[in-house]
Amino acid sequence: MTHEDTTQTKTIYRQKNIIKNAGGWHGGWFLGFCGALVYFLQQTSTFWGGVLALLKAVVWPAFVAYGLLRFLKM
Repeated sequence: MTHEDTTQTKTIYRQKNIIKNAGGWHGGWFLGFCGALVYFLQQTSTFWGGVLALLKAVVWPAFVAYGLLRFLKM
């Protein structure tokens, strides 16, 4: 095994490790997205309202940050 092979193996291992460690957060964001989508869909009854609900569900963290900053009066 040459030095180049060892370096390539370490790089591949590090990439796998990063992907493995990031998995939990993605599931949390997905559950938040689903919850926000259901919440916003319950408030509408039209097709375009549903499209708007989908867009709102995508950017729900911005709504949370805005509400928090408004609550803290910053």
